[in-house]
Amino acid sequence: MRYSAEILLVDDDAVTLQTMKRILEDAGYRTRCAATAIAALAELQSAPCQLVVSDWVMPQLTGLDFCREVRKRGADGGPYVFFILLTSRTSPEDVASALGAGVDEYIRKPVAPSELLARVRTGERLLSLISRDATIIALASLAESRDSETGEHVKRVQRMSRIVAQAVTEQGHEDADADFADLIYLASALHDIGKVAIPDSILLKPGRLTEEEFEAMKTHTIVGARCLDAAIAQAPTADYLRMARDIALTHHERYDGGGYPDGLTGADIPLAGRVVALVDVYDALTTRRCYKAAAAHESARAYIQKERGKHFDPDVVDAFMATQERLREINHLYGTEAPTREAA
Repeated sequence: MRYSAEILLVDDDAVTLQTMKRILEDAGYRTRCAATAIAALAELQSAPCQLVVSDWVMPQLTGLDFCREVRKRGADGGPYVFFILLTSRTSPEDVASALGAGVDEYIRKPVAPSELLARVRTGERLLSLISRDATIIALASLAESRDSETGEHVKRVQRMSRIVAQAVTEQGHEDADADFADLIYLASALHDIGKVAIPDSILLKPGRLTEEEFEAMKTHTIVGARCLDAAIAQAPTADYLRMARDIALTHHERYDGGGYPDGLTGADIPLAGRVVALVDVYDALTTRRCYKAAAAHESARAYIQKERGKHFDPDVVDAFMATQERLREINHLYGTEAPTREAA
């Protein structure tokens, strides 16, 4: 992965500045340069940048004062800036002063290429986590704001999807790598994000939908995928967004081709979509809604077994059966009502 925005380099020594620029650009990064902290602040004002490498000792404004100003702007609502301080000062007191000013990483002069690249990559990882979590929270909150039941449903789907995905991975499924379960935990939170476009009269209707209303409801899969396509365009390296897009579009597809929106069959449905399809149905069956009572776990399990190879991927059903007691515990932990009816 390469950081999608430029890295701002700040140093009044032209040789050091050019050395850092060469090291980073040779590694595939884009850079901007400033010879003073004052000039760097102007750069940040005109074009925000979330990763900065700055010298400590500079005229007019020191690197520490520069960092404090960056942190002040962040506290006023600006994006987080990962701040790397470059200096020849090495005493414990100097390090403590730097960290106290809000510095994230500390590089001693002369600049070692391997250390500079390692510190920058640390910043990439942190910024990626901040961006990822903020995106998920913001997008999931859109759907939750429409329906008071959605929040707990999202939590259950996240946790159950990860458990089933882990079991699928342990089966040795060719499409499930070491990161599959962790990614599906993040991505599944956005499976119903497209419901933000569904009118309240349909989304919150307490009774059965008419045929016309159901056709409108089905569009949430396409709308969700389009929303996430826009997010992917801004963060093309974010694997969880690509998986979230697949899930949003395909979690109502059926293994036998009878689902929507595209009538996909079998392995043409992404594995993450197949996992969430089963988990979403299980949660819908075993959860009380305003228009229905909750089904017993045993009844929902029987339905899922009956639909093996029809509605659901046989491998995913096997993973569900292997983990069913853990899924049942999650339903109880996150607010499912005691069952009062049998599933259809």
